[in-house]
Amino acid sequence: MNTKKIGFIGGGNMATSLIKGLIASGHAPQQIWVSDTNQATLTQHAEQLQVNVSTDNDAVVAEVDVVVLAVKPQILREVAQSIASLVEQRKVLVVSIAAGISQASLSRWLGDEAAIVRCMPNTPALVLTGATALHANDKVSAQQKDLAENILRAVGLALWVNDEAQLDAVTAVSGSGPAYYFLMMEAMEKAALELGLDEHSARLLIQQTALGAAKIALESSESPTILRERVTSPGGTTQKAIETFQQNGFEALVGKALHAARDRSIEMSKQLGAD
Repeated sequence: MNTKKIGFIGGGNMATSLIKGLIASGHAPQQIWVSDTNQATLTQHAEQLQVNVSTDNDAVVAEVDVVVLAVKPQILREVAQSIASLVEQRKVLVVSIAAGISQASLSRWLGDEAAIVRCMPNTPALVLTGATALHANDKVSAQQKDLAENILRAVGLALWVNDEAQLDAVTAVSGSGPAYYFLMMEAMEKAALELGLDEHSARLLIQQTALGAAKIALESSESPTILRERVTSPGGTTQKAIETFQQNGFEALVGKALHAARDRSIEMSKQLGAD
């Protein structure tokens, strides 16, 4: 992948994280291009990351093997249509990290022959611990799939889904997922203060506990059910807390929330992709 030239249209937080991850994994900054309308953003990228910058999207597309569309979904149609002829001419791979924009919409804007990979990353990519799902259309070669996967792996886990519709479920699970954990931490912190802990101690204990639980789950081949049962002593404090959660509909509420997020993802995709 180090010989491939990668261009980013949009130099915001997610693009910056991907660029930093690529450089950290050995990709030469000289092989990376960024375009943005904000000159201050470009200056920062050039000075801090030593990458090539431009305010001209076409100038970036003309140089690279893969274009990462990292602009807001609301302006993606305009951006895609403006580079469509050059994408078709150069046969570059297009990777979209814009939430809610379907491959059908991207193909309509970029051209039917465009090789497109649609991704659903999440915000932990900002600290190189992201979780990203990818789906490729039938124009993407095996080599291009490897390239797209390597780009997203620079900021964490990357996996493929067989059906693009699954990206709506991914949005509900991992795309929106960090906020669910923050809500849980927020509720635990509030309860900890009521139980007499000071804010600093409560927050550190909760954050480290969340990190530790995630690390155990990642390093274990066992299901969350088995892991939970192992740390739940019969008749103990953990069992009492778990029973309270379950008796008050915790699991059903989580399911309802994820279904609502999935449904909203589908709705937004229709809205954002409409002509």
